[in-house]
Amino acid sequence: MDIDTDRLNQFIGRMLGDLGGAVSVPLVRIGDTLGLYKALHAGGPMTPGELAGRTRVHERYLREWLSHNAAAGYLDYDPRSGRFTLTPEQAMVFVVEDSPVNLMGAFDLMAAMQKNQGRVEEAFRTGGGVPWGDLQCMFCATARFFRPGYQNNLVQQWLPALDGVQARLEQGATVADVGCGCGWSTVIMAKAFPKSRFVGYDYHEPSIEDARAHAREHGVEANTRFEVGIAKEIPDDGFDLVTFFDCLHDMGDPAGAAAHVRRMLKPDGTWMIVEPIAGDRLEDNLNPVGRLYYGASTMVCLPTSLSQEVGAALGAQAGEARLREVIAAGGFRQVRRAAETPFNMVLEARP
Repeated sequence: MDIDTDRLNQFIGRMLGDLGGAVSVPLVRIGDTLGLYKALHAGGPMTPGELAGRTRVHERYLREWLSHNAAAGYLDYDPRSGRFTLTPEQAMVFVVEDSPVNLMGAFDLMAAMQKNQGRVEEAFRTGGGVPWGDLQCMFCATARFFRPGYQNNLVQQWLPALDGVQARLEQGATVADVGCGCGWSTVIMAKAFPKSRFVGYDYHEPSIEDARAHAREHGVEANTRFEVGIAKEIPDDGFDLVTFFDCLHDMGDPAGAAAHVRRMLKPDGTWMIVEPIAGDRLEDNLNPVGRLYYGASTMVCLPTSLSQEVGAALGAQAGEARLREVIAAGGFRQVRRAAETPFNMVLEARP
């Protein structure tokens, strides 16, 4: 076997980067849980001893933790003063909760996927699925991961991109947020449009309990309610707008869900479908975002879909063409891409 040494060394270099990222996951989460990044953000450059005094965390552990973060490029280090600094750019990722690039939820997701390896590994052997509720630590991590994107795009860009929807919401519309999870998308819309009424549905009861708590915390109980319900069995109708945030591809029978949305909507209603960004061909998705989404799809989305009836298993990288087929199968004649980000596409569907 002929070995190209340069290619081998490049590949090993990539592996070292990947392994360094993997070992960073628990260390970043420790820094988040113990408030270490927040302390550096608030207090400025610190030595390990100074950070220990501020956080009451053992200095020797902090020295190693800080050194790893500096080696990873997550903190800056000044050898003259021996101090470590969290730059404003690094704070956008680790500390600022409403930052569009806050990625702490992504680190939580990586840890949750590791915990669920055994369950998914068995599904590989059987071809079966793993119900969403059986995936440990997943629903909270997912909610935290998606919240910054919703916070920075939903009201500012996505809803205004839909034809006539924002005006309806301002005047007072009825909205169903299907697959709402822990309710952040519902709460964000309810705060922005107090004259409209919002109902969040999800088949995972612990998520609905969290959603109700979030509604109380953010003062939107007056125009929101949350119900446990399966997408194809929601009894309510007469909605001006139905929203699906990052959930259609997880459903066992997405075409059946699409048909039910058609029944839920008023004749002139709108269905907004937010899905992970993806091209229609594998070669279009061989990039850093596709890499993350294919991994999440393997560990979360496919097992969830395959645990349900039909088990369509669209996957997180289904692509717009496949999504349009599913939407059209539900009786929608008009579908367009209304908006997009580096991580999401927003489709608008009308009967």
